Amino acid sequence: MNQSLVASTPDQIFAYRLLALRAGLKLESLGMTLSRKEKASKIVRHLMSTRTRNLKDLLAEYESFLRSNGFLQA
Repeated sequence: MNQSLVASTPDQIFAYRLLALRAGLKLESLGMTLSRKEKASKIVRHLMSTRTRNLKDLLAEYESFLRSNGFLQA
């Protein structure tokens, strides 16, 4: 069965962006990149105002940020 998701409101689009950044951060922690442009880790650091350099620690911190704001289920 095909399930599609339509992000039509600004809040839904913002939530999708945050989750896409999480996917990019996961890839970067494995040594891959999501795009050739700005790294997801740089965007996440700027978004959260953190200076965490270790990508796995940054991913854990970002996931707890998403859970606390209701974008990710526990």
